Amino acid sequence: MRYKLASWTIAVFVSMAVIGLNAFAHCDTYDGPVIKAAQAALDQNNPNLVLIWVPKPAEAKIKQAFSKAVAARVSNPEAKEKTDRQFFETFVRVHREGEGEPYTGIKPVGTDLGPAIPAADQAVASGNIEPLIEILTKELRASLQQRFKDVESRKSYDPNDVTAGREYVHHYVRFLHQVEGTHGFLTKKHGHEEH
Repeated sequence: MRYKLASWTIAVFVSMAVIGLNAFAHCDTYDGPVIKAAQAALDQNNPNLVLIWVPKPAEAKIKQAFSKAVAARVSNPEAKEKTDRQFFETFVRVHREGEGEPYTGIKPVGTDLGPAIPAADQAVASGNIEPLIEILTKELRASLQQRFKDVESRKSYDPNDVTAGREYVHHYVRFLHQVEGTHGFLTKKHGHEEH
């Protein structure tokens, strides 16, 4: 059990490293939870469905954008798509600011987020986290093993071969930085945690 927990917690970091910014971009997709909440809020005329996705200080800005979008939908139903898109852009921008992340536009439906993000959503929907743990643990194991192998294969270099020594140091530093970063991620608070 302890090994499984350790594997899981370490795997969280790897998911961030492997997936990179796509993990953050999940909120930027038309089929992601943020846009779905925005669409539901507009359709149900209920701004509370989106306010949960932004920090309290941004609430007034979102309420104003929401009211403007609802009014525009009523006064010009033909422009509904454009009105909705403008609200989505404002909403996602403010949401991303609240995460401390840049707004880079809204990504299309079906954007490839890798396997972990859909598995995380599925875990939340199903109440079963095991498939996600398997994905992350597999990625972590493969990444650490490869970097370790890169170090091991270079550690017996000739001390008079500076080029070979630098190659060893390069891979050693990459390996240690991954370990340090993984440990740091697991033991300190980071931006996306502070939502």
